[in-house]
Amino acid sequence: MQTTMHPEDPSDPNPLQLPLVRGRATPAPPLKRGGREGFELHKLPVLEYLQRHVGGTLTDAHITHMRYPTAISRTLDIRIVEVGRGCATVEIDADPALHGNQQGTVHGGLICELADAAIGTAHSTLMAEGESFTSLELKINFFRPVWRSKLRAHAKPVQSGRTITCYTCEITREDGKVAAMVVSTVMTLSGEKAAGR
Repeated sequence: MQTTMHPEDPSDPNPLQLPLVRGRATPAPPLKRGGREGFELHKLPVLEYLQRHVGGTLTDAHITHMRYPTAISRTLDIRIVEVGRGCATVEIDADPALHGNQQGTVHGGLICELADAAIGTAHSTLMAEGESFTSLELKINFFRPVWRSKLRAHAKPVQSGRTITCYTCEITREDGKVAAMVVSTVMTLSGEKAAGR
């Protein structure tokens, strides 16, 4: 993975100049800017950015107004494997040696985070620049324990409005059996309410 910085621009949505990490990135041709070597940046809508990421065609020249991959996804190695308008599938290699609870199975909090990552990714594909979102509610039902397994979480909207969207997210084990089901309500924010998020 390569790390790039936002250009020094007062309209930059990343005023702290935090690094953006790109997965499977290919460097763009260098462009001279103010005596510094940089890249000509191409701002993409979130959906196109994530589709390029999944398809392996994302380059360091591509940016979007949201941060991908997220810090929590990098920490836990959660991967986006499918993305469409309002829906997303993410996966993780769950292992009780890394993600275990006191019973020796994968901790339910990890499964919940996996679902939240899928739902957040799905909802981010609907966000225009200047919009953000927040979770209002998340409920999880656990059906089966998880030991070492590749887990997949598939999120899709049940009802989508201008402000409030309700999602379901099914988490399946490698054997195809459903380990958990999540229902979550997400609120879209815009204007002042989206600032700093």
